[in-house]
Parts: sequence; C-alpha cells; structure tokens
Amino acid sequence: MMKAMGAWNKFKTNHPKFPAFCKAVAKTGLREDSVIEVIVTTPEGEKIETSIKIKPEDLDLLRGLSEIGK
Repeated sequence: MMKAMGAWNKFKTNHPKFPAFCKAVAKTGLREDSVIEVIVTTPEGEKIETSIKIKPEDLDLLRGLSEIGK
C-alpha cells in the first residue's frame, strides 16, 4: 500500500493537472450513465480509444479508489 501511495504521489508531481481534473469531476458528481472516454496516442500517432458508461456498481468502485488517493 505504501509503495502504491509513493507511486501516486510521484504521478501527481509529474502530472499536476490530472488531480485537478479528478477534483473537478468529483465536484460535479460522477453519476450513473455518465460516460468516461479514454484516448491513448502512441508516439507514432496511433490512437487507441474506449469509452465506459458508468453503472451503479462502478460508482462504488470509483468512490473506493478516490478514498485511497486521499
């Protein structure tokens, strides 16, 4: 657990806008039927995309994960 927290703290330092983004999402409230979209662009320009439509059980998992980050 301590190793994961250290890695998260390093991630936050390297990517300071991401925690702010997460706080903004939490402030507006992630709700059932919200959609999370993720796009990864490789250095070669290839895009890999997915989306997730949030279900009630997903909210429980996401709330638990957010508590770990505090």
